[in-house]
Amino acid sequence: MKINRRNFLSTSAATTAALSFGAPYVHAESKAKKYRTALIGSGWWGTNILIEAIKAEKSKVVALCDVDMSQAEVCADEISALTDDEPKLYSDYREMLEKEDVEIVIIATPDHWHALNTIDSLKAGAHVFLEKPTGHTVKESRAIVKATEQADGIVQVGLHRRIGPHHVSGMEFLKSGQVGDIGLVRMFVHGGGGKESSTPNSQPPKDLDWEMYCGPAPLRPFNRKIHPGGFRHFLDYANGTLGDWGVHWLDQVLWWTDEKAPKRIYSTGGRPVRGEAVNNESGQTSDAPDHQSAVYEFETFTATWEHHRFGGKGAEPHPYGCYFYGTNGVFHMGWRDGWTFYPSKGGQKPVHQAPKFDNEKDGHNVPPLWQDFLDCIETGRTPVASAEIGHLATNLSLLGMLSFKLGRSIDWDGEKEIIPGDDEANALLRREYRGEWKYPEV
Repeated sequence: MKINRRNFLSTSAATTAALSFGAPYVHAESKAKKYRTALIGSGWWGTNILIEAIKAEKSKVVALCDVDMSQAEVCADEISALTDDEPKLYSDYREMLEKEDVEIVIIATPDHWHALNTIDSLKAGAHVFLEKPTGHTVKESRAIVKATEQADGIVQVGLHRRIGPHHVSGMEFLKSGQVGDIGLVRMFVHGGGGKESSTPNSQPPKDLDWEMYCGPAPLRPFNRKIHPGGFRHFLDYANGTLGDWGVHWLDQVLWWTDEKAPKRIYSTGGRPVRGEAVNNESGQTSDAPDHQSAVYEFETFTATWEHHRFGGKGAEPHPYGCYFYGTNGVFHMGWRDGWTFYPSKGGQKPVHQAPKFDNEKDGHNVPPLWQDFLDCIETGRTPVASAEIGHLATNLSLLGMLSFKLGRSIDWDGEKEIIPGDDEANALLRREYRGEWKYPEV
């Protein structure tokens, strides 16, 4: 089959709006209404999302919340250049929700806080823009979906690749059948690095409530390796590279397929380069695997994940993304490198579409995802990256980590969301919360 690149790319943009699997956002008509907006988790990424909300001209920023008040103050200074709003600063999100009449809450906290932050915000009557993943454990994530169904609020998950122009057109190409019958998808992220030395523990900075930072998770000694910014590689608070980057690419697979879940998962990996994890009274290292492979067996295809945090990309032409292997060739869905189809027949040239970002500095498409969120609030339609969509993608990452922790494969009943006949594995679908915190039961 001959592929005409010019015709495909010229018609792609025109037909995108009709695609049920990724319609572009529609700008909300009314500019008069401004939603009382609050941010929980005011680090770099939370501030980035809030800036896009301000630029959309539909938010009045009333509150910033962070357990690290120095981060909240930096965020306040940064947004002061964009708005005359004077948000109040809070260190406890519960106090903020009680005192402020908030209509939109942006949540960009570490993963172990996502469920409690989201559910409490929904109960307070707010709409929620939630950074992925949707939970630290499978049952946390499902609790968010249930809370969304019971509430009047809209939840949009930060899967901005669901709405990025080249991701939408690439998914159209995949679904058109031009790649042929696809039997294998390979997802990957590769990076550099070497051995990790233990970083000394210390007293928390005076502006940081470390007890609140840990919240329902285990209370570790404070370590600057964890905060600010390093929590993703500490399994008490997140789920490593698979629970971070992996969610985006796993979501691309679920976007393409009609299957909602795999039937079997196996994952392995370790820390042969970073070294054995350290967590004692004097110091700590991260404890997430420095490399990991996972296999997801679906009914009609197999999907694999791999990452390594050492060695760089090597001879691989793309440092991250998904390869879809079909009978007509190989399709690569990328990030900053757009998408490319490599036909299997000799003499045919690759088909390529360059990336396009609404925020070129960050290489992300948060602005259209935010606009979609606003439109859903005003029309009541389902968001492009709903709580259920975010949950299903998050689940795959969490199940991969669950298999890794067990050191063996697991079966998965996606409809019932259980691991049949496996009490040991099912116990890891949730975890015990610390102290006063109660695991969400919705």
